[in-house]
Amino acid sequence: MEIIAFLLPFVLLGTAVVFIAFSGGPGAARHAYRTRGNRGFRIVFPVLYVVLGLVVPALVLAGREEAAGGTGSLEGQQLSEKEGQGKTLFKQQCSSCHTLAAVNARGVTGPSLDEIGEVSPARIVSAIREGGTGQKRMPAMLLEGEEAAAVAAYVSKVAAK
Repeated sequence: MEIIAFLLPFVLLGTAVVFIAFSGGPGAARHAYRTRGNRGFRIVFPVLYVVLGLVVPALVLAGREEAAGGTGSLEGQQLSEKEGQGKTLFKQQCSSCHTLAAVNARGVTGPSLDEIGEVSPARIVSAIREGGTGQKRMPAMLLEGEEAAAVAAYVSKVAAK
């Protein structure tokens, strides 16, 4: 389904280019479309463009399952409920400071979580509780309890992968 949804717009675009080319250029194609095209032709093409431009992408996006990350080895991995909550919380609370490729986060002040080495859930919960490494660059207790554990579960699953 995704392959067809990807290829179909290109096929239709190619058809439109051929139609324009054989009509004698854009002006002649516009004139042929308005004067010689029958009523069905004038209705089908706009409806087809709307369907392919809006409905097909919406169906493709709706059919995707929540994956651990957007690309690479994480693309096919499914998240547990806790990890899914951690992903959402990370995007909301952490992505402006930390870099993490799995969620396309490009933070500017905190360390890249893809480059800091092995990250265990305990290490992440400790960093959240203490405010990073204790240098007061990150607010301490930014998340607490289950929220901190959820972010730790997600980050430990996807960091540097």
